[in-house]
Amino acid sequence: MLTSRDLCSATWRKSSHSNGDGGNCVEIADGFPGLVPVRDSKVPDGPALVFGAVHWAAFVGAFRNGSL
Repeated sequence: MLTSRDLCSATWRKSSHSNGDGGNCVEIADGFPGLVPVRDSKVPDGPALVFGAVHWAAFVGAFRNGSL
């Protein structure tokens, strides 16, 4: 289980769909084997959700192919 302390040292990166006008964006953190921490880029000190990497990949795949 990840704690907020574990995520304090995370290196976050914005979605490739982010833009400069303050639109809705997500950030993910790399370096957590088997897990994908996700947060709202507009609220970087807010909560993060942590997904299993397999489930995150399925979500992203469904989004890309238009299933969502």
